[in-house]
Amino acid sequence: MAEAAAAPDVRLRGLRKLYGEVVAVDGVDLDVGRGEFFTMLGPSGSGKTTTLRLIAGFERPDAGTVLLRGLDVTGEPPYAREVNTVFQDYALFPHMSVEENVAYGLKIRRVPRPERRTRVEQALATVRLSGYGGRRPAQLSGGQRQRVALARALVNQPQVLLLDEPLGALDLKLRQEMQIELKRIQREVGITFVYVTHDQDEALTMSDRVAVFNEGRIEQIGPPAEVYEHPVTEFVAGFVGVSNLLERNGRTISVRPEKIRILREGDRPDPTAHVETGTIREVVYAGMATRYLVELEDGGSLTVAVQNLETTSAQALEARGRSVRLEWRPEHMLTLETRGEKEHG
Repeated sequence: MAEAAAAPDVRLRGLRKLYGEVVAVDGVDLDVGRGEFFTMLGPSGSGKTTTLRLIAGFERPDAGTVLLRGLDVTGEPPYAREVNTVFQDYALFPHMSVEENVAYGLKIRRVPRPERRTRVEQALATVRLSGYGGRRPAQLSGGQRQRVALARALVNQPQVLLLDEPLGALDLKLRQEMQIELKRIQREVGITFVYVTHDQDEALTMSDRVAVFNEGRIEQIGPPAEVYEHPVTEFVAGFVGVSNLLERNGRTISVRPEKIRILREGDRPDPTAHVETGTIREVVYAGMATRYLVELEDGGSLTVAVQNLETTSAQALEARGRSVRLEWRPEHMLTLETRGEKEHG
């Protein structure tokens, strides 16, 4: 019993899934701790959604094990696992009211009506939809329907909540609002969230830890700041945020655009900094910041992001064609591994 209490909520070992000759998940190992907001991030086809479906029981692995709080559920059907899933398309019953949708799982489990009513009210209050119980899904906005789907999953009090691109159908502003709301709800209820997304901003905004998937494997796992500031492979550096990759002395180095300083006339260079010279070829004014594409004398090019504290669009665009010196601190320059080095190193 003590061993089960100490076990992570989710433990995957050697997980592998094939579809014909396509290897969708290729030897995935990971642990998700209790009460953690854990995100699986990657492009389409990277294996993140298949991994989520293996945890849920919607798919069976060809090899490996799925453990929930120390219990091997690899061969168990979805209904026998202490998990619930929230999908991008909400999957609400259109003919049922909000209250009936949320209560559906409790009704199937034959939870007594008074307890059902109390738990439904609590779930709707958690997602800030008190008073909406009598409405139909068609009477709600996209964000409200997503909250109903979330309430329906939370009301069953699962050990783990699985979320498969749940904000993908929302517009940008609403998606950003729901990111904050989801993190608030997760902290409030204390349930472990395993979240799948291809959106780097979502992953960085909400997660306690992020696993970056590529071609069925995990390239890196860590807190968002660590994954962003210290990517260990070229893929992670290029996929999580925007990164510059340069070949120097037989090595691939990475530096983030916001870490690079454009020296102006009269600026004193930092004697400890790495310096490159080049020419500004393109300027993109984007409101809060301007992005400069600089072609380097020693080969390659860099994108430099500069906050527009005082610069106007006209001033920014005037920089095109100008020769510049760039500098960045040594700790902001990372040497990266390739996939082959990662596998054999």
